[in-house]
Amino acid sequence: MNFKQLEAFLWVAELQSFTKAARQLYMSQPAVSFQIKALEEDLQVALFQRGDKKVILTEAGRLLYPEAKLMLRQYLKIKAGLDDLKGLKTGHLVVGASTIPGEYLLPLLIGGFKDKYPGIHISLKVSGSGQVGRWVREREIDLGITGFAVNESGMECTPWLKDNLALIVPAAHPWALRQSVSLADLKKELIILREPGSGTRCTIEQKLAENNIYLEQLPRGMELGSTRAVVTAVEAGLGISFVSRFAVKEALELQLVKEVQVNGLNLNRFLYVVKHSHSVGGFAVEAFTSYINEKELIRSFPGLMV
Repeated sequence: MNFKQLEAFLWVAELQSFTKAARQLYMSQPAVSFQIKALEEDLQVALFQRGDKKVILTEAGRLLYPEAKLMLRQYLKIKAGLDDLKGLKTGHLVVGASTIPGEYLLPLLIGGFKDKYPGIHISLKVSGSGQVGRWVREREIDLGITGFAVNESGMECTPWLKDNLALIVPAAHPWALRQSVSLADLKKELIILREPGSGTRCTIEQKLAENNIYLEQLPRGMELGSTRAVVTAVEAGLGISFVSRFAVKEALELQLVKEVQVNGLNLNRFLYVVKHSHSVGGFAVEAFTSYINEKELIRSFPGLMV
């Protein structure tokens, strides 16, 4: 029995699939099957019952599972300490992020992390917050950064940074000369929205609902799949929108759009770090999480709210 066999056993047990476990372990399915077969032969017991669509633990497998997890956790803790001493010369990390952190924050943070740990290979996948949550749930990424809290069983969701949303209007819009507008004024203008599942859209829906205003009551313009597209549409005079200040900073500085305050509407929100609560984990994940939470690093980003 070795730790590769235990790791394969745990992933198959948690995912109930040799195929999904192979993808998580960056191995072929036959290689995972070989590890499980070798472990079963060593222990002289069957650990899984194999069905058409999934595999489940036998009684022997259920007995082994908690002990194997404890053994592997201790092994990873020791190995992580050794990797730390070696300066993390190797490793792989897959991060998923919604549009705002994925396009405006994480590329810079990943660059800084790579300077500190050049041997760690990081892959970044960007999509809507809902999709990022699904990636975490399906173990397709090691951790995610989302624009709203993912409140699901088996998921750990931790507030990371505060973000400010802003109401933006075209530079030639009548509101561009005003300091603020009322909530009732919003019902008179075409609003451009992100697609369903976007963290920004979910936040806006929640904030407006807290003031008894619903998207169905607002004149609807187009729905777009990226924040950049939303800002461009507002610049073109196609409507107004709510976007993160991270996304609109340059357009505001160039006076391509104008920001207008909405009386009585609190547009602060959190970005969240999302992990699978049953993830085996690894030092690269912990090191990256620790890195992006360094206070001095966070303060180096103009406009960030800690």
